[in-house]
Amino acid sequence: MAELYKAILFLNYALLLSVILLGAAKYRILNHKEKQYFHCIAFLFFIELLNLALPYIFRLNDTSFLYPLYIAGEFFLLTGLFIRKLDWSRYVLWIVGVLATGFMISKYGFDYPANADIAKVVSNIIIICLSGFTLIREIKNTSTQNRFLLVDASIFFYYSVSVFIFIIQHQIANLSENDYYTILSANNILSSILYCSFLYTFFRLKK
Repeated sequence: MAELYKAILFLNYALLLSVILLGAAKYRILNHKEKQYFHCIAFLFFIELLNLALPYIFRLNDTSFLYPLYIAGEFFLLTGLFIRKLDWSRYVLWIVGVLATGFMISKYGFDYPANADIAKVVSNIIIICLSGFTLIREIKNTSTQNRFLLVDASIFFYYSVSVFIFIIQHQIANLSENDYYTILSANNILSSILYCSFLYTFFRLKK
């Protein structure tokens, strides 16, 4: 099972790199709101790159300090994406920015909450709600062309299932090694589906 996990993980890295390269090539033809998709995937690529580089290049084996930055950045960029698509007030975006910044200050400065997974679950639930609300509006408004509808649906699917997997994982007191790698592999498969939706969407984009 560990070998399967590694194979899926490296597939994910290859897909993520492909999304970044193709997205960068298509960046000029994206409108203001669509560019936020590339910013989100670029941030994720940056975090994954640090997770790989720090242990192998700088001999820093513990990269857990990146986790709060990942949670805050993911929350700010994805909620910001859907807030813009829903045409909500910029004040809502400012509130989201304050919440993300406040979390990082609280975690890095005072180690609160002690378990950052709580913030991760809350963040994902908010993303699920916003992406679901956006999907409903996009499906109803058929007169407006939305080139990233597949990506929006994939984001909703990914975070919905990921939260479920995350909660189940933490409800099981003792996981065997195979169970642990099975859960990680399932989450990585979801990531692969999300990256493939980005690849397909970027590939089809035209001026």
